[in-house]
Amino acid sequence: MRYRLTFIAGLALGYVLGTRAGRERYEQLKKTAREISQNPAVRNTAESAAQQTREYAGKAFHSVSAKVEGKVPDSVADRVRSLRERGGPGEEDDWGTTNT
Repeated sequence: MRYRLTFIAGLALGYVLGTRAGRERYEQLKKTAREISQNPAVRNTAESAAQQTREYAGKAFHSVSAKVEGKVPDSVADRVRSLRERGGPGEEDDWGTTNT
């Protein structure tokens, strides 16, 4: 599914950048893209993918943490620990993303 969406997005972008159809066609494509992004099925799929990504990232974090524990300087370990403890659900992190 991810590859199909990437392909479709690339195809649409290539068409918009490569065509000389004019402003009307660009606005029509923009409206269609907005409608697709507002579709509940698309939004649910995107949220499911985001949730799975968060789960995998959490598993990877624990796996990597277990393997490198004791191999990184204490200052780095303390900094990572403080960053993890500081950010609560819904708070923005240093990169402007939320931990929801």
